[in-house]
Formats: sequence, structure tokens, C-alpha cells
Amino acid sequence: MESTGGPYLNTAAVTSPVGIARLLQMTFGCTTFSLVAHQGGFGAAYGTFCMFVWTFCFAITVFIITCEFTHLHSCLSISWGNFTAAFAMLATLMSVTAAVIYPLYFVQLGCYPIGCEVRDFRIAASVFAGLLFVAYATEVFLTRAKPGQVTSYMATVSGLLKIVQAFVACIIFGALVNDSQYSKYVATQWCVAVYSFCFVVTVVVVAFSVTGKTALLQFPFERCVVVYTFAAVLLYVSVAVIWPVFCFDSKYGSPQRPSLCAKGKCPWDSQLVIAIFTYVNLLLYVVDLAYSQRIRFVSHL
Repeated sequence: MESTGGPYLNTAAVTSPVGIARLLQMTFGCTTFSLVAHQGGFGAAYGTFCMFVWTFCFAITVFIITCEFTHLHSCLSISWGNFTAAFAMLATLMSVTAAVIYPLYFVQLGCYPIGCEVRDFRIAASVFAGLLFVAYATEVFLTRAKPGQVTSYMATVSGLLKIVQAFVACIIFGALVNDSQYSKYVATQWCVAVYSFCFVVTVVVVAFSVTGKTALLQFPFERCVVVYTFAAVLLYVSVAVIWPVFCFDSKYGSPQRPSLCAKGKCPWDSQLVIAIFTYVNLLLYVVDLAYSQRIRFVSHL
């Protein structure tokens, strides 16, 4: 009996440019955490974060390749195009962060005191971590929406920016909990409320897009997203003014880093990180608002 459902295996999942990029991601990711686990070593929160990134990205990449090669993704009740595009962007951000953190904290030129073999393993792991980032960035480049192309929302510039905005917000939250003294003034508490609100709504937008449930809503989802993005720009503008004033003005904070402030445990450092990434996210929301005028949502791809 001949099958009328087409081939059981999708060879394009591993032979297309995107498929090859994913195979390289799987190879580089496995090589990286294997080198670290075997001899390179890791420790503290920074090393644990790097190992989590490499193993998490490896596991999801294997899952994606398996689903596309066997057509199992058609059985999942999610928007597969939105899911893969969102993960590729997230993995790119996470892998580049790990590729910077690991060599910064664990690689040294000399052999003392860790030994030359451990040093070589750490250098090799850092090289493959950089290659892993390139592989994920290549997938984002290959799958991004082209002008005039009908594609998944998360593959558009606006959709990819949503992932970056959420990632930057996570960096801000990390600095906030690192003794940033945000509870000192009501104004800085307002800033934290803005960070939290925008992060939650951005995650909700991504979740609805990935699950493909936008068409089931009783209101125009795409218009609400544009309105939210405009509101986020206004909110971040207020934060971009308030946070520096209440942290670096001499009346409320310190214009310069206190000389007696311990490295790694200085509230001023955390406040500076928050200020920098506040402006980064403000710029991302402005660009997002500009691009959101030129796209249409496709929830079922």
C-alpha cells in the first residue's frame, strides 16, 4: 500500500542551510560543555550559568532537530515557526553571554595554579563557545523575515526584539537584586514597577505568539501589541530620566563611584548597570515601535 502522507522523514531538516546550522549548534554545544565538564572545570554562579546555557541550548536544539526530522512538530499545539524563531534569538543572546563570561572568569594565559592541561581545555571550550554563538546567530540571520515575506511574527524584527527586550530586563533585574538600594526612594520603586510591568507584558506577547493562540482572542492582538509598545516607550522614557537623577545626582545619590566601595558589592556599580541597560531597552522599544507599523501577525506558521 502506498503512503499518501508524504515521506516519514524530513531530510531537509538536516540538509538545508538552517538544518546545517542546527547540526553545528548541537555539535559545538556538546563539545563545549563536554570540555568544561571533563577537564576545564567551572565554579561559582558564573560557571554554573555558563553550563546551564550550554546544556539547555543543546537539549532544545536536539528536540527541534528531532521534531522537524520526524515531522513530530505537527503534533504539537504550538506555533512551530514562532517557537523556533524565539528560541534561536534567545539562544543567541544566552550563548554570547556565556561566551564572554566563561573566558573572562576562567581563562588565563599562564599555567599556574590550575595547570597547563586545564588551561588548554578552558581555552578550547571558550573557542567552541564562540562558535556556538556564531551558529545560533547564523540561524537567526537565515530565518529572519525578509521584506514582503509572510512569516511567523517571532521571525520579524519586532518579534526578535521582544526576546532581546526580555533578556535585557533580566539583566536589569539581576542588577536590582545585587544591592542596588532601589527601595530607598519612591521614585526608584516606580522604576522597578516599570521594569516589571514591561517584562511581564513582553513575555505574555511572546507566549501568545509561540502558543499560536492570538487568533482565539476576542480583541485585535496586533493592535494591542503596538499600543503596548508605545506605552512601554513612554514608561521607559520616564525611567530614563528618574533613575539617573535619584542615583547619580549629588542631592540623592553619588555622581562618582565611592572610593571605599568594595568591588562586586557596590550599590553604585549596580545602579550604573541598570542605567545603561535602561537606555538600551528604551532604544529597543523605540526601534520595535517603528518596525511594528510594518508587519502583520501570522499565528499559525
